[in-house]
Amino acid sequence: MRLYAVVAAGGFRRYATYRVATFAGVFTNTVFGFILAYTYIALWDERPRLGGYDLPQALSYVWLGQALLMTCAMMGGGFSDELIERIRTGDIAVDLYRPADLQLWWLAGDLGRAAFHLLGRGIVPMVVGSFAFDLAIPSNPLVWLAFLFSVALGVVVSFAFRYLVALSAFWLMDGAGVAQIAGLAALFFSGMLLPLTLFPGVLGEVARVLPWSSMLQVPADVFLGKRTGWDLVGAYAFQAGWAVVLLAAGRALQVAATRRVVVQGG
Repeated sequence: MRLYAVVAAGGFRRYATYRVATFAGVFTNTVFGFILAYTYIALWDERPRLGGYDLPQALSYVWLGQALLMTCAMMGGGFSDELIERIRTGDIAVDLYRPADLQLWWLAGDLGRAAFHLLGRGIVPMVVGSFAFDLAIPSNPLVWLAFLFSVALGVVVSFAFRYLVALSAFWLMDGAGVAQIAGLAALFFSGMLLPLTLFPGVLGEVARVLPWSSMLQVPADVFLGKRTGWDLVGAYAFQAGWAVVLLAAGRALQVAATRRVVVQGG
C-alpha cells in the first residue's frame, strides 16, 4: 500500500505544478458559478421550492457543482486521456510489466489529482460564492466529514467509469469519441446542469439510480442535510455499490484487454 500512497502523493504534486492552469480554472469555475447562480435565482423566484430546495440550498448546489466539477472529473480527462494515449501508442506494455497492479496504480494517481482539485479549485469558488450569495453552509463539523466521505466515494465511482472508457481504446484504438460522449453523459446525469430532483417522471427516476449521481447529486444532498441517519447510510451504500460494480467491470475488461495484447504480440 505504501507504493500506491506514493503514487497518490505524486499525482497531487503533479497537478500542483500547473499553477497558471489552476488559477485559470478557479477563475473559470467562479465565472460559471455566477452565471448558473443568477439563472437559478430566476428559476427559484418563480418556484421557491423547486426540486425540494429553497433558494440558499439551490445556490449552495451551484457552487458545490463548481467545486466538484474537476474533483470528480465530470467532463472526463485526467488519467483517462493519458491512458488512452498509452494504449494507442503501445506504451501500455511498459505499464503491464510494472510490479504493480494497473488499476490500483491509476486509481492512486487519480485520488491524488482529485485531492488537489478539491483544495486548489474547489475552495476558492465556494468561498467567493458564500460572500456573494446567501448559501446554506452547514455548521455541524460532522456534516462536513460526511460530505467529504461522500465526495471520496464519488471520486472512486468517477475513476471506475473513466477507467472503463479508457480501456475501450484496446478495441477502438482511439477512445476520444467514447470519452467525449461519456463526458457529456456525466455532465447531464450527475446533476451538474440541474439537480436530478428536477428531472421529470421516469427520466428523473432513472437518472437518480445511475452511477453519475454519485459524483454531485448525492454529495450535495449530504452537504445540504438531505441525507441523515439511515438515509445517509443508504447514500453511502449506493455510491459504494456502484464503485464496486464498476471497479469489478474494469478489472474484467482489463483481464480481457491484457489477453488481447498478448495475442496480438503487444
